[in-house]
Amino acid sequence: MTATAYARAVAALDSVAWRGIMPGLERTRALLAALGNPHVGLKGALVAGTNGKGSVCATVDSVCRAAGYRTVLLTSPHLISYCERIVRDGVPISETDFGALIARVWKAAEALPEELQPTGFEVLTAAGILAAREADAEILMCEVGLGGRLDSTNILDLGVAVVTNVALDHQDLLGDTVPGIAREKAAIIKAGNRVITGASEPALAEVRARAAQVGAALTAVGADAPFTGRSAGMPGVVVDTVFDGRAISVRAPLRGAFQVANIAVAVAVCDALRAAGFAVDAGAVARGCAAVRWPGRMDWIDGDPPLLIDGAHNPAGMAAMVVSARELIAGRRCVAVFAAMRNKDVASMAAGLRELTSEIVVTAPAVERATPPGDLARLFDPPAEVAGDVSTALDRARHSAGRDGVVVVCGSLYLAGEVLDLLGV
Repeated sequence: MTATAYARAVAALDSVAWRGIMPGLERTRALLAALGNPHVGLKGALVAGTNGKGSVCATVDSVCRAAGYRTVLLTSPHLISYCERIVRDGVPISETDFGALIARVWKAAEALPEELQPTGFEVLTAAGILAAREADAEILMCEVGLGGRLDSTNILDLGVAVVTNVALDHQDLLGDTVPGIAREKAAIIKAGNRVITGASEPALAEVRARAAQVGAALTAVGADAPFTGRSAGMPGVVVDTVFDGRAISVRAPLRGAFQVANIAVAVAVCDALRAAGFAVDAGAVARGCAAVRWPGRMDWIDGDPPLLIDGAHNPAGMAAMVVSARELIAGRRCVAVFAAMRNKDVASMAAGLRELTSEIVVTAPAVERATPPGDLARLFDPPAEVAGDVSTALDRARHSAGRDGVVVVCGSLYLAGEVLDLLGV
């Protein structure tokens, strides 16, 4: 295998992009069967939710590594490289190994009938599961792609199921009410699971109903596992909650007040893993929370001016980002670079961003699903400045902000990734 194996893998995934999102488990089930059912027997946590999934997964993975376990972390989408989606023991898989995995999964897929040919995401899901099996992972943390019930990751029964929170997003596929979306996400809960949720009503009622229906034990973070916390600004957040029946205080370098609830959920997931027989103690929880890294989420990049990069890509995420950005910006001039995908509620996101600044440059990352910048510009009054590419948008925003201002990059993880790539960080 040479480095070109990665390029071949990316080309293969690109070649099935036209299939888009195809809800359903039948293709993933057939693909994994052709690979010898590597998902059977894997343990860990499957994490659904509107926002915070990645932060929770990354935090629990960090804690489990601090406890001495071999881990695999599967998340999506990536910021810069597909290798970010499969992380073994805290290290993204190499391009060579990624290429080899995709080649094996692709070969298995080619033997399936046409009606069972997988989407690109389903290929990636199978590759991640195969990587976990072959790494002999003791704990697998897996982020659900979209929804839950019909997402390919729902092939997994890892023992712990998580619904971080529920808000309106992907209404075209999941429904246009919070209870309806909650039912889709709660469908990852399986018989005998330990279930953790940070959801509030009315979504919490749907999660409770699903847990009761299948006989799963539910912990509602906030009610059953109380917590308090605060943003500490640049250093991250401080969270006081419970673990193993005792009070625990942890610090995490994830910025933004919204991360308080995510860290509380992550600690509850660690408690569920402890109850399931994993040797995770309070010391590992504290060390793992302190060591967690999750790029592209309230990332502060020093410079003249500094950049604040966040992948918030729905109205709830944008609102949370704006509150936290105000704290970090501390009254300085703020210029935003904004982009969003076509399947998002871009009007509500734009309205949220206007609460932070009126100086906005809109653009489009190099993704087919990106909203044309001209369409985004008209959502602002006066219309936002249009830049044809991300590099130009970043240059214009930096110039406008000046050395003493701050540039906020938001609206899409694809935008966040492209900016981080341009910066070489």
